[in-house]
Amino acid sequence: MKRWYFWVSLLVSALFLYLALRGLQFDQVFSAVKSANMTWLLAVVPIYFTSVWFRSLRWNYLLRPIKHLKTNEVFPVVAIGYMGNNIFPARAGELLRSIVLKHRYDISISASLASIIVERIIDGVVMLGFIFFNLTELNKLTDSSGFVGSIRALALWGSVAFIGALLFFLLAAKFPHKTETFIRWVAKIFPQKWHEKILNIGLRFITGIEALNSWKSLSIVLGTSVVIWLLETSVYWVVMRAFPMQVSFFGLMLMNGILNLSTTLPSAPGYIGTFDAPGIALMSAYGIDKSLAAGYTLVLHAALWLPVTLLGAYFFAREGLNWSKELETARAEKEG
Repeated sequence: MKRWYFWVSLLVSALFLYLALRGLQFDQVFSAVKSANMTWLLAVVPIYFTSVWFRSLRWNYLLRPIKHLKTNEVFPVVAIGYMGNNIFPARAGELLRSIVLKHRYDISISASLASIIVERIIDGVVMLGFIFFNLTELNKLTDSSGFVGSIRALALWGSVAFIGALLFFLLAAKFPHKTETFIRWVAKIFPQKWHEKILNIGLRFITGIEALNSWKSLSIVLGTSVVIWLLETSVYWVVMRAFPMQVSFFGLMLMNGILNLSTTLPSAPGYIGTFDAPGIALMSAYGIDKSLAAGYTLVLHAALWLPVTLLGAYFFAREGLNWSKELETARAEKEG
């Protein structure tokens, strides 16, 4: 299964890279990057690290039913997780931050992974919100990209998936006893040797989504999610200032929503291709020269990738843990 996912991820990244690079004049892309005013990129680090702090605040609230922690205690673990997503396949950074959390604070991997899944679902809902909020921006685009023409359909089906999953989690958190009964019923469908394992994972999963039962925590989680993605959109805007191009902040919100939904697809580490192809296509659809659009998208990708990867690597090195060993431990505990 892991081998299958690995090869599919590489294939998807290769396909998207082909779409991203097809027809590009690489000397013109290099010239666009070389002529950019990179001084603007100095503002990226504080903005992006502020968004990581808000991610830590959000995760802290999701973890509160399990264990009370301070946001500055959660911050290094979040940075480690995003570093892991950037350099390991199959979003292994999520497992990595769960194992670091267990090492530090003895929090069950299943429970912390449940809270991470809730994060991802809420992120998806916010990203769809960014798209729907900016449908007028979508209508302004030219028809130069077939990708843009399929966004409405993708957003519609994405809405059904993400909102449906969010409703499931809300109901599961609101009615934990009925959810437990359902899990026990599901466990009986499987062979006897799997019963205990399914029950253990399921019951810890209920603990992991318990925060959604509090309207205060739910409001904070949703509110911080909006702040997180507005801050990331600000990174898009700052990087854009380095190039001779102009797209409105609302247009960049639309781009942020589309790119982050696109990166939910299986891909090589660091979302190679799945970030770049739609980014170049969207900027081109705004009438921006494709070489300039490619230069901007590639620099933006690097600006989002490099700072948190370096920060996470620093925190992970400070933990004194073995990368591959801890990752395998996380997988084993998740499956067991």
